[in-house]
Amino acid sequence: MFKFIDRLFNGSNERDIKKMRRIVEEKINPLEPELMNLSDASLSHKTVEFKNRLANGETLDDILPEAFAVVREASRRVLGMRHFDVQLIGGMVLHKGNIAEMSTGEGKTLVATSPVYLNALEGKGVHVITVNDYLAKRDSEWMGRVYKFLGLSVGLIVHDLNFEQRKIAYNSDITYGTNNEFGFDYLRDNMVTRLDQMVQRPLHYCLIDEVDSILIDEARTPLIISGPGQKSTDLYYTVAKLIPQLKEGVDYTIDEKQKTVAPTEAGVAKMENLLKVDNLYDSSNLELNHIFNQALRAETMMKRDRDYVVKDGEVTIVDEFTGRLMYGRRYSDGLHQAIEAKEGCPVERESQTLATITFQNYFRMYNKLAGMTGTAKTEEQEFIKIYGLEVFQIPTNRPIQRQDLSDSIYKTTRGKYKAVVREVKRRHEAGQPVLIGTTSIEQSEKLSQMLKQENIVHNVLNAKYHEQEAAIVAQAGQKGQVTIATNMAGRGTDIILGEGVAELGGLVIIGTERHESRRIDNQLRGRAGRQGDPGSSQFFLSLDDNLMRIFGGDNIKKFMEKMGLDEDEEIKSKMVSNAIRKAQQRVENRNFETRKYVLEYDDVMNQQRHVLYEQRRRILDGNEMKEQILRMVDDLIIKAMSIYADEKLYPEEWDFAGLIKYCEKYFLAPNEILLETIENLSREDIEELLIKSAHDTYESREKSIGAELMRELEKAVMLKVVDAKWMEHLDNMEMLKEGINLRSYGQRNPLVEYKMEAFDMFEAMEQTIVETIVLYMYHIQVRVNEQPPVAPAAENHLEGATAHYVDDNSNEVVANADVKE
Repeated sequence: MFKFIDRLFNGSNERDIKKMRRIVEEKINPLEPELMNLSDASLSHKTVEFKNRLANGETLDDILPEAFAVVREASRRVLGMRHFDVQLIGGMVLHKGNIAEMSTGEGKTLVATSPVYLNALEGKGVHVITVNDYLAKRDSEWMGRVYKFLGLSVGLIVHDLNFEQRKIAYNSDITYGTNNEFGFDYLRDNMVTRLDQMVQRPLHYCLIDEVDSILIDEARTPLIISGPGQKSTDLYYTVAKLIPQLKEGVDYTIDEKQKTVAPTEAGVAKMENLLKVDNLYDSSNLELNHIFNQALRAETMMKRDRDYVVKDGEVTIVDEFTGRLMYGRRYSDGLHQAIEAKEGCPVERESQTLATITFQNYFRMYNKLAGMTGTAKTEEQEFIKIYGLEVFQIPTNRPIQRQDLSDSIYKTTRGKYKAVVREVKRRHEAGQPVLIGTTSIEQSEKLSQMLKQENIVHNVLNAKYHEQEAAIVAQAGQKGQVTIATNMAGRGTDIILGEGVAELGGLVIIGTERHESRRIDNQLRGRAGRQGDPGSSQFFLSLDDNLMRIFGGDNIKKFMEKMGLDEDEEIKSKMVSNAIRKAQQRVENRNFETRKYVLEYDDVMNQQRHVLYEQRRRILDGNEMKEQILRMVDDLIIKAMSIYADEKLYPEEWDFAGLIKYCEKYFLAPNEILLETIENLSREDIEELLIKSAHDTYESREKSIGAELMRELEKAVMLKVVDAKWMEHLDNMEMLKEGINLRSYGQRNPLVEYKMEAFDMFEAMEQTIVETIVLYMYHIQVRVNEQPPVAPAAENHLEGATAHYVDDNSNEVVANADVKE
């Protein structure tokens, strides 16, 4: 505890690093000569020895020095790569469940092999998460050679795998894949109707590559599995055509700091006139009002080739941090549909949420979580508060030689770009390679055009194809090479200097704009100077840049204008540099609050999600749910007695007719129990009679249907009802969250209000689940088909029979099932 407080205030873990260095020098390194003399078979057999020792009571920490030494020797033989001492230190940090911050080019991919191998020895599965399919495939094949040499199995989870392939991959000792695939598989596993349809094992040890990208940058966007909704898409087109008639400042206002847009009273009145409605805020126009607000946001806040691209009639999101296209991801709450209408693309129907989870809550379910990146220290407090992960800065193998030059600042964007082109031309003529980092596709294309005018041959990366991206970035250090990359395109790929480049000063990194996060800027700088290579980095900025324009304040621009500088003239001002730094800190704090807000609300959902998923698991695990359903019946009877025959009232005040009607709705046959039968009975005798009648009816139904089919129906009905009510609950919770902030106007804490109402809604959902299950089980009718339909393997079917819930108010199908006669 005191060590943690010491680190918190002193911002250092040097003492821990020194201890780990001693373990490397005194326990791991001395084993090397002995291991080098072993045959391949003997070295591989060490895995069996380690597993036996673990089975006999030793711990992972006990065998760590030997296991790390074995991995290093295996890597030397198989890959021709021997771990540096600092890479083994990084491996120990990862084994302990923390974050290893390592500079670019320090070999994080190899660092991971030692903790991954060590933790895989427990046989519970190790997951290695990467940011894209290309890196997952590359690393699983590349580092997989080491694991396979040592007798461990390696799996890969990428898009478009079928069920069997996923099952095999997850049952491997080590499984590589992306955060999206692992998260979606978890959600899908909690929607299955049989245990053998689940692909994941319990979540054990997870190591995340580029941990800041996944646990910070993507933490604001929840994963959602959805089904088709019923709402028409025509309104999106109608509203999209009208929005351009509104004027900023008159009909709506934009807050760029908060990234919000709001219609004014005049704007609402104008839209009501254009749409020919009396009141947009009337309850009958809620959907129209919602579409209007999303269409306004799509028109004013969402920019083509910055936030999204349009290709082949489809709108694809651009990741704001990496510049990568996020195939398969859609903006929620109708925003994606509004953008599709704005761009004249086919509008997909809004969908109903079937399951959802945030990355924060998914990754916190692992028994042990670890991560590695080149940039995490600026976000350390968030990692500690949200995930309980400390950041350890691992020493470099060789001293860093890169020069980080002061920002070069200009009055206008045009002046800045001209200065960038001049600098690129100067460096290029000398043969020095240049990597230019931009914050948008639009910037990349503008710079590319200017370089073409100067006849400078270059590559442009918009991060559309991961494999091409990695190949191009790998060549960015060759002599005379000029590369434009959107943000961190190609991250995870080493840039190796070409022949003679070191003598020219190494790779030059040029940033064309400061990012909102200092961490992203540091990632760009870190592309140069790997393994002691020379290099330099510099940012070229203007007073028109978004960060300065939105957060820098008008005073700076006015001050600079008084100085009468030309657009091509460089500004040297500490005031501007300080303003940039403070602006970044403000935005980082705001983004942290946004992620914290998402998590606080999802924590409420997460507790409910765990309860419901546990209920589903018990249904899937249970061979016989009969006792549970009969307990539900008993609970309903007890509830009915408290409503219609309250023990606090006199018997003559009891509502016998209401009690019988209630019970007939759920489990009694009409006229099975008559009013005169119970009028003179005691409360205990009435309750006993109702319970006996309900149980007898259930037994009778089981005899007529058959015990085997009854067990199948119990599971099918329970799962169907639980899933349907959970989906309704997700929609209700989303609506609650949308309006809950209005409570603050009444001096009430929205989060506290949300927790209280969410609790009440969950209890109500659980009661509805009980009532609906009992209702279905006592009214279901089964017909045996003469020719049983062939059922898909992934669905829960009862062979040869169709089960319906039948009454006057509903013809809803509960389950279509095949059952053996």
